[in-house]
Amino acid sequence: MAYHSYNVFSLPQHLIDTLTPRTLVSQPAIAPAQAQASSRTPHPVQPHSNGARACTICPAATFLDVEEQRVHFRSDWHRYNVKLRLTSPNATPVGEDEFSKLVDALEDSISGSESSSDDDEEESDEDAVSALMKKTALERVPEEDDADAEKKIPQTALMWFHSPPSTQVGIYKVLFPLSFLAPHFPLSPDAPGRFLEELKRMQQPVEGGRTWALFMVAGGHFAELKRMQQPVEGGRTWALFMVAGGHFAGAVARVSKDGEDNEEGIGKKKQKKPKPETEIILHKTFHRYTTRRKQGGSQGLNDNAKGNAKSAGAQLRRYGELSLQSDIRTLLSDWAEDLEGCERIFIRASGANRRIFLGDYEGSVLTKKDERLRGFPFPTRRPTQGELARCLGELARVKTGNLTEDALRAQDEAYLASLPKPKPKPTPAVVPVPVQRVEEPKLTKEEEAVRDRWGRLLEMVTKGRLEPLRSFWAREQDQFAGGVDAKIPDWAVESHKTSTLLQTAALNGHEDVTAWLLDELHADPTIPVPIPSSKSAAPAPVPEENDEEEDESTALPLAPNARRTAYDLAHTRAIRNIFRRAAYDRPTQWDWLGAARVPSALSREMEARAEEKKKGRRKGLKERVREREARDKERERERERDIVPETPKKVVERDIHDTGPRRLGGSSGGQEGTTGLTPEMRIKVERERRARAVEARMKALSGK
Repeated sequence: MAYHSYNVFSLPQHLIDTLTPRTLVSQPAIAPAQAQASSRTPHPVQPHSNGARACTICPAATFLDVEEQRVHFRSDWHRYNVKLRLTSPNATPVGEDEFSKLVDALEDSISGSESSSDDDEEESDEDAVSALMKKTALERVPEEDDADAEKKIPQTALMWFHSPPSTQVGIYKVLFPLSFLAPHFPLSPDAPGRFLEELKRMQQPVEGGRTWALFMVAGGHFAELKRMQQPVEGGRTWALFMVAGGHFAGAVARVSKDGEDNEEGIGKKKQKKPKPETEIILHKTFHRYTTRRKQGGSQGLNDNAKGNAKSAGAQLRRYGELSLQSDIRTLLSDWAEDLEGCERIFIRASGANRRIFLGDYEGSVLTKKDERLRGFPFPTRRPTQGELARCLGELARVKTGNLTEDALRAQDEAYLASLPKPKPKPTPAVVPVPVQRVEEPKLTKEEEAVRDRWGRLLEMVTKGRLEPLRSFWAREQDQFAGGVDAKIPDWAVESHKTSTLLQTAALNGHEDVTAWLLDELHADPTIPVPIPSSKSAAPAPVPEENDEEEDESTALPLAPNARRTAYDLAHTRAIRNIFRRAAYDRPTQWDWLGAARVPSALSREMEARAEEKKKGRRKGLKERVREREARDKERERERERDIVPETPKKVVERDIHDTGPRRLGGSSGGQEGTTGLTPEMRIKVERERRARAVEARMKALSGK
């Protein structure tokens, strides 16, 4: 990229006529003639072949005389099509019927399309056309689909134009109106054409010249871009101001030649020395001590972060900040008249420094909502008068390049290929439909009392607390309908898996509670156990580990989902015997052997005989154990008698003979196995060997 001496407001006409906007996105190139034709407002007067006048913009618009044609030019229909062509050269003009439908769609009716030139009516018509244009623009904003979102191109500070065959012109976008800098504007297809239109408008001379005002505070960020004002009388000026580390620099500069100077230069034969394109009219620089060396940041920021420092240097820096703020605001007040005529005001500021210019104070010259405010689109150095001049030249100077169309295309393709690929959009997670919980009805006090009584009763039965259970039942038994055989409520069956107190006691293995329920309260053992659902496991009795053999108390086998009773839930023989004793003591009270599923009754004599048998089995078992131990001891004594211990002398002599070279992998005989052992250890090893030999011979004899 090369820097040419062209000023952005004085480009040659032959260059302007051949410029076409260029972008990185794939768009068909606009021919220079087409761009030139679309940039100019088409002349609406063109006679038809039959002699009738017609409008070249509005379709099917013909006129018999000039007066009718003038009325058409003042109509909303024609002005809407003209604005539509200017904002979007490729847009198709609308017919009169279609325009009427668009107008009817607006909330406020448009009146006076054929009215006279009253100011109020013209203003109303202009507002109506503007409202219709805004609505049309919103409808034409394309919605980004997945493909467009993936091809987003990073925006740059420069807007580039191309002039065939190999000339490129770059101008900073901040010089264009604020509407060109909106986030959605670069996405519209007619954006480059509008940039070109504005560039051509900039070339028109302005009376008094163009001036800018620039303000910059180091470390700041882009201020919110505002709409660029139309040229005003007195010239085009810009303002630039910079503040950093206590350094301040400000200037008001003229950025285009005065229109009167251009006319004088053309009329006179002997021309004066041409004035420069840009000229600094006012400038001011000063410095205040506000920042500690090698620390960075103002004293105010340090105080906000760490608290007020009490050193002398900190007090000097605070005083310097106040002085700097006062001096800058005084200068703004002195330059208020010049700033009022500035078309652009460039400020680079951050934090407290920006509030110096845009703060809400008495007599403030600039406000945050000022549409002329701009930020610098490039980095800047320490604020000095020379830096202001450099920034002014950088903004007003046109950037040029000389690349052929093929080179540009290759450069664009390489740049697009270097951009990181967008991340794939995450697949939206399927949100499960929340299950609506059925709210249980609120319980009354009576229902809560019933639940409390049942909860306490079941807790005592489950934990086997007999004495508290006796007292509670004596006091509250009248509150349970059905007495001891009352059915456990459904809300408690889910947790206990039983339907009566007797079943609960038998399932939990409490002998005292089970006997009390059967013998004293005469609970019904024939009530069936509720059949469990498929989601919950059925309570199965656990066999007693101490049972040595099967007896008559074992429950009868059951098929799946068969009828069961409290006896089937008993885990131990002791619980089952309680049911059998009750069946013997009260055989006619319940159908013990049938509905209660008790296999047999148990009398005291039968229980005594069973106990005697158990004692006999235990005694015989003990005798067999003693006999086994005696045989083991006798066998051990025989082994010891068969072993003849060797004298220490023989052992020593054998050790002497055994010493000598050994081959790796040699035989593992008896002598080699005891090498290195003490005499006592050898005797023990030899004794074990002989004992094993005796056992082998005994087994062989018994086998014969």
